[in-house]
Amino acid sequence: QVRLVESGGGLVQPGGSLRLSCAASGINFRLHAMAWYRQAPGKQRELVANITSNSNTNYANSVRGRFTISRDNVWNRIYLQMNSLKPDDTAVYYCSTTRQGLAYWGQGTRVTVSS
Repeated sequence: QVRLVESGGGLVQPGGSLRLSCAASGINFRLHAMAWYRQAPGKQRELVANITSNSNTNYANSVRGRFTISRDNVWNRIYLQMNSLKPDDTAVYYCSTTRQGLAYWGQGTRVTVSS
């Protein structure tokens, strides 16, 4: 059974930083691409960043240069280091992967950027 558990969200002031973590189980983690998505209130879920099994990365234009996705194949985790946070980054952040053509999601962790 695939399980993804996010953590690390919270309230931060504009310009601040947060580090999100996602613990994965039920998959051969080192072989899977992983991704972070987010969904802001009233908006569709959007891709924030993804990382391949070879640790190649891709970012949404809105976060490139501010966010960094990384993975730890020993602890089966991915991370999202978020710097220079803006109010527009406020959203629920989800970890995601696919297995055998099916997408799996965590429960999400809420990030609120506000003064």
